[in-house]
Amino acid sequence: MLSFSEPKVKIAFEVVRKAARLMRVIQRETVVSSLEKGDKSPVTIADFASQALIGYTLMQEFPEIPLVAEETSTTLRAPEGVELLAQVTGYLQRMLPETTPELVCEWIDHGGAEPGQKFWVLDPIDGTKGYLRGDQYAVALGLVEDGIAQIGALGCPNLTDATLPDPDGPGCVVIGARGQGTWVTEMEGDSNEWRQLKVSDRLDGSQARLMRSFESGHTNVSQIDLLADKLGVQVDPVRMDSQAKYAVLAAGGGEVIVRLLSPKQPDYHEKIWDQAAGSLILEEAGGRITDLDGKSLDFAQGRMLIKNRGVLASNGHLHETLLKGLAAVKA
Repeated sequence: MLSFSEPKVKIAFEVVRKAARLMRVIQRETVVSSLEKGDKSPVTIADFASQALIGYTLMQEFPEIPLVAEETSTTLRAPEGVELLAQVTGYLQRMLPETTPELVCEWIDHGGAEPGQKFWVLDPIDGTKGYLRGDQYAVALGLVEDGIAQIGALGCPNLTDATLPDPDGPGCVVIGARGQGTWVTEMEGDSNEWRQLKVSDRLDGSQARLMRSFESGHTNVSQIDLLADKLGVQVDPVRMDSQAKYAVLAAGGGEVIVRLLSPKQPDYHEKIWDQAAGSLILEEAGGRITDLDGKSLDFAQGRMLIKNRGVLASNGHLHETLLKGLAAVKA
């Protein structure tokens, strides 16, 4: 069982659950407005509110540990961001009455640190497009030490028990800590009844359920199809966006996640906040995660995994078979 006497584990769970609950409230109450970042991905009220809430909490609880996070307050401080900033402030005032627009920006920008020996890493909403569609998304928080993820927490409002897509369900929080396993509990309510997660025991590549994204901008769909053909896959894929896929993989609801390099972005490197929390959760459930060449993910190289090429995650049993398949299709 997780040791909640360890403050970092306790706070990671509590703040991710609070942020995930807030994301659901915002989604249900608003017609979500968004701006566009330079990379054209949408930024919502929820992205900023989640990062501000978590930034505030980590500043209070662990001021000595830097936070590396996806968003900045730049767009909120611009003239076109005034209305959005007011909306973010209003939501946070429900939880933190002292919230002001300036404090919101300060809490968000707490995530502007550079990775060091020890740091928190946050994607305030992983799968923003899924959020906008009403599909899967996750609040993803990790703790990295010496380039290795040590704690991972995912808040998944539209996922029940880490396995069932269910926008009207209780949601779930999945958390793992190095050497303590991976566990799931409901997002709503305060019962904190925990279930330990374990990956599937499937050994036959033909029965491997691939976790396939709806969004395909950062992968190579045709090569994934070739890999499935090489394995002789006979089962349907599981369609899902965001690091919620890692929760499902950890719970035995799939066997493979693969992030190949898109021909449109051949030099693309994964952002650390897209992988840190999910990778730890998978490993502690008995799975394995590497890059496409079989190398461990190295979170000590800055904000991107610049020493890694793509990502391959599996139930562990199929990992070597998958690596051979990737080599055969020249992924």
